[in-house]
Amino acid sequence: MTGGTSRIWLTAAVAAVVLSGCGGINAQVERGEINYENFTAEQIYGRAEYDLARGDEELAATIFAEVERLYPYSEWAKRALIMQAYAYHQAEDYENSRSAAQRYIDFYPSDSDAAYAQYLLALSYYDQIDEVGRDQGLTFQALQSLREVIERYPDSEYASSAILKFDLAFDHLAAKEMEIGRYYLRRDHFTAAINRFRVVVEDFQTTTHTAEALHRLVEAYLSLGLTNEARTAGAILGHNFQGTEWYEDSYKLLTGQGLTLEAVGDNWLRQIYRQMILGRWL
Repeated sequence: MTGGTSRIWLTAAVAAVVLSGCGGINAQVERGEINYENFTAEQIYGRAEYDLARGDEELAATIFAEVERLYPYSEWAKRALIMQAYAYHQAEDYENSRSAAQRYIDFYPSDSDAAYAQYLLALSYYDQIDEVGRDQGLTFQALQSLREVIERYPDSEYASSAILKFDLAFDHLAAKEMEIGRYYLRRDHFTAAINRFRVVVEDFQTTTHTAEALHRLVEAYLSLGLTNEARTAGAILGHNFQGTEWYEDSYKLLTGQGLTLEAVGDNWLRQIYRQMILGRWL
């Protein structure tokens, strides 16, 4: 099986050919009795492709599994296994999709479709990341699996998509930290809020949330009377995010209290300033 995802998308014409090629199975389907042992691997595989093409992904996955069960060492079994992972994924049965994909990786690690199997495995986690408020365990697992695609198969057709999804999942984790930080800030739990925004600034600098995190730090530190930290956060904003609304809001807050936006004092933000602005890491 070669050619990546282009093999997965079945056209109506292909489906018609597949249907005509597995007439014996179709006859048994009509009678409601199917004994797959009476058919060749190719015939069973063809029936599974037909069911996949007509939108019955769960049934297709089950029939692909019959190929693997009845003809375990055949080329058809190998092809059916990757298609089984795909069909389960289309049916949003992510656990079974992940299981089939992992078996493919274990059995055929050097095969041309191993990259796609690893990509499907990563998608089984990634496609469940739909709400910031959900447990982030799936996000961490998605990141780990996507990294496997990027590092093990850098030249595959899935690497660029994996990189994009990795960045989005990484951004998702930062969004979770921001959500919790805002929650604490609204309730005047300033120290708890600062701890969350600090994680974003230190560990998620490349995400879209860094500018807001710095502004929220300005707000929180000013509320605690820690002006050196607030001024330093404002200075980082001024250097890296001057065109944003977050910089404008921080500028108004600081200058409204007669404070300048510059790195002062000896605190963790001063270290970030040295690293991000001055390029000094020691």
